[in-house]
Order: sequence, then structure tokens, then C-alpha cells
Amino acid sequence: MSLFASTSEDQGGLSRRNFLQMGAVAAPALAFGSRMLPAPVVEATGVAPASLAGFDTLMKTYIKERGITCGQLAVSKGGRLVLARGYRYSDGSHAVPAVSPTSLFRIASLSKHITAIAIMRLAQEGKLSLTASVAKLLGLSTSADPRLAQVTVWRLLQHTGGWDRDVSGDYLHMDRAIAKALGVPLPITQDHIVRYASARPLDFVPGTKFAYSNYGYLLLGRIIEKVSGTSYESYVRQKVLAPLGITRPRLGRTLRSQAASGEVIYESKYTGQTILDETGQVLPAPYGGGFGMACQGPNGGWIASAVDLVRLAKVLDAPNAVLNSTSIGRMLAKPEIGVNQYGSWYGAGLWVRQVTGHVNTWHDGSQPGTYTYIARLQNGVTYAALFNRREESGSPDFDVLADLFNAQIGKVTSWPTTDLSSRYF
Repeated sequence: MSLFASTSEDQGGLSRRNFLQMGAVAAPALAFGSRMLPAPVVEATGVAPASLAGFDTLMKTYIKERGITCGQLAVSKGGRLVLARGYRYSDGSHAVPAVSPTSLFRIASLSKHITAIAIMRLAQEGKLSLTASVAKLLGLSTSADPRLAQVTVWRLLQHTGGWDRDVSGDYLHMDRAIAKALGVPLPITQDHIVRYASARPLDFVPGTKFAYSNYGYLLLGRIIEKVSGTSYESYVRQKVLAPLGITRPRLGRTLRSQAASGEVIYESKYTGQTILDETGQVLPAPYGGGFGMACQGPNGGWIASAVDLVRLAKVLDAPNAVLNSTSIGRMLAKPEIGVNQYGSWYGAGLWVRQVTGHVNTWHDGSQPGTYTYIARLQNGVTYAALFNRREESGSPDFDVLADLFNAQIGKVTSWPTTDLSSRYF
């Protein structure tokens, strides 16, 4: 039996008892005040077949090196779910709940992929034109900048709409500034953000360059509501997730006391003034300290598990209950500005690169207390990795994750033929 294999989704890897029964040496204890604590260890739940032990080792090492307490990984091959793991890293100095393969994590900007699929679904239903003017769709005034009339749905999807957060700031992370400018109390709403942004000029001519825009995806969510006649979350759950048998994802909430059942805790060494009210109270960064979930929605507001995201990624493989071939092609289409210097481009809610015989897609996500990554590759492998901490000052580089996974994929000599999907869906 491999040290990395598990036959139960409730008890992954080896328990301390089984570890000792195999004749291994117990880990030393650490002194903590007057108590003795066990040495930090990564505990895993779920299934990691022996032939994929390298992925398990990769995740455990990555988590330990960065002091990440909660992580999750799902891997599929040829559409079959072949690995599903939850990870907890703790030295016992504070409570860290167990993480299962179906625990929920904030997925940050992986939410954009969900929003883009919903937009394509509306276009597929004939309810929305991707060339439509956003200002006309949402009734936005163009008096502050007539160029706003040139912003189309396509341009929002591909981040060429005219907003550059490096110039004017990220409107999705300016709660206190927006409240002060508008003379309204905290917390602000999406309506406040749109009012503030619409009164300011664009940063460049729409359609002339790429500039990642969280605000653009907020507008896409409002378009979904306007065209569908229902809430953004309801439309996504009914028309995108339910047809694929995905039921767990939902919009997240800001406070830890509001967490969904099965949702992990989020960690950061940073704090900030609350954006939830006018008290000025200092809160942890992931829980209202300068950042909140209420306005993130279509840009970065979803919570989900890695197995959910890997299953959702299959919508790009072939026509399905959500997207037809035309819609899939639109998801992967090159923007009017063409490809970048690396030969890749931003399609609809994901990065894209053409390789021999395949189109690879990927995206990452980052918020206070969250780092996420998903990739869909030419060898039929899709993986999603989720963490409850992001890179902060002094921590090792988080962005090496993709390179580590790419190297590990090349080392696998035998892929499992079983499909774990029935365990989770």
C-alpha cells in the first residue's frame, strides 16, 4: 500500500496509529508554552492513487513551505476524476478544521470563468448580443466619457473595456474611498460602485489594449441579471451548474460567522479598517478588514470545491448541456488586439494558448486569505488547487505552482482508469 493512497474519502493517508503500526518512528513533539505539541504535519483526506503519489507529495511540500493550513486538489484525466484531496496543516497551536475534497473555498477570480459561461449561455439562448453596448444594456450615462458607448459585452469579457486598475485603482477594492466620494455610509453596494465608476473617464480607448478589470466582470453580472430577469446567483446555479450536476458552489459571505457549512477558514497576517460599517474597527483582512465579499459576486465572489471546478472545466471539451460548439468557440476566441508576447490571450474568463492539437486554458485567483489555480492541458489533464492563504510579504513564491504541476504531470507513467466522480456528484 502506498503511503499516499487512500481507500476512503473520510480518512486519507495514514493515521498516526497506522503509521506507528508500520514500524515508523513517531514525529517529535514541540514545546508550546507549558504544553507539548506534535510536530506540524499535513493531514490528507480523500483519494490519491499510488500512481499519482507525486501530486500528493507536491501539495504537502508546497503547503508546508508556505505555512498554508487548508488546501485542496482535484485532478482529472480524459474527463475522469482520478484524484480528490483535502489537506490540513497544523501544529496544534490553534484549531484548524479538517478539510475534505468537498470543503468549500473562496475561489476569487476563478469566478470570472463562471460568469463568462453564464454570458455565453444567454447569448446561446438568443437573449443577448455580445456586440451590444454595455451602456445601452444597463442604462449607463456616457456624459463623463462618450467612449463608454464603445464598451461591448465582448470587451468586458476580454478585459479590453477601457478600465485600468493601475491607473485609476480597482473599484472593487475601494469601498471606503467610494463611500467618502459619494457621501454614503458603509457598506457600499454594487450600485454605488457603478455610480462612482460611471462618473469617471475611462483609462484608454475601448478595444485597444488588455487591462485586467474586476469592474468589467461586475458589469457582466449586472447584465446577466438585467437580461435573465433573475438574480445573478440564481441564473448561474440554474443554467450553468445544475445541468452539470454541480450543486455546492454559491456566493460567499464576508464574516467568518456567516460562513457556509463546510467552508474553510481564511488566513492572513494583515488587518485593516472594516468596510462593513463606520466604526473603524480593525478586522482580519479576509473578514472585512478592507475587503468584503458582498460586491465581488461575478468577479470573485464564489465559493466552491476543487472537484466542482474540475467538473465545470469539462464544458470546454465538447458540446454539452450548457454550451454548444459555437459558445465553446466564443469562450476561446482571440480578442481584437490579438495575442500577447507569450503567444497567449485572454478569452472569456480564462487565459488561452494554442498548442499542437489542443487549446490550453488556465486562470488563477487571489484575495486576502485565498489563492486558487486551475489549468486544462493538452494531455487531457485538468487540475484545480485551492488554498486558504495567498502570497504575502516574506512568504515563498506562490506562482511556482503551475511549473511544479507541469513537471509532475510529465513524470506520471500510468494514469488510473477509474472515475471518482460518483463519490462527489
